[in-house]
Amino acid sequence: MITLALSKGRIFDETLPLLAAAGIEVLEDPEKSRKLILPTNRADVRVVLVRASDVPTYVQFGGADMGVAGNDVLIEHGGHGLYQPLDLQIAKCHVSVAVQDGFDYAYAVRQGARLRVATKYTAIARDFFAQKGVHVDLVKLYGSMELAPLIGMADAIVDLVSTGNTLRANHLVEVERIMEISSQLVVNQAALRLKQAQLRPLIDVFAKASVKPE
Repeated sequence: MITLALSKGRIFDETLPLLAAAGIEVLEDPEKSRKLILPTNRADVRVVLVRASDVPTYVQFGGADMGVAGNDVLIEHGGHGLYQPLDLQIAKCHVSVAVQDGFDYAYAVRQGARLRVATKYTAIARDFFAQKGVHVDLVKLYGSMELAPLIGMADAIVDLVSTGNTLRANHLVEVERIMEISSQLVVNQAALRLKQAQLRPLIDVFAKASVKPE
């Protein structure tokens, strides 16, 4: 049995064509089913639904043989015990610094002020500001990041940005782009050795299917 860990939403939806290229069809819609383990048309392949931030942990500890996770999640996790063979080039977005419209971010950074930054991406934020030589106090939040500057809890946020619509709706503006994000295939290292005959063909199909034409 091969177990694939996915999170609901964009990653799940954009992984489906890759699975289809391997002849794998998920038989139930995760938005309509309450099941956390979804069958496929292959008796030897199943999908487990977990939170995006938990995908690397499930794969690391053998709860899944492979999974799909954004490189933002993998950086925060640390990537321990994971083989990362492939950038699938799906679920693309970026991590940015955003502030309330009207906040003079450039002046604050230039003057060396200590910034309070709200984020769930503490490792990414810490490394980014350390490289800039900017002192920051990090406030870890798991959601509604845009609220923090509006109520004076933080000077800035570090968060994923796709369209930017949520930022604009809350009168926030991007001031620096930290990194581009796409989703990676991650594989349990022990599973790769023990199930190589089953996993290698899947990895090869995903690699071919994820190559975008020029």
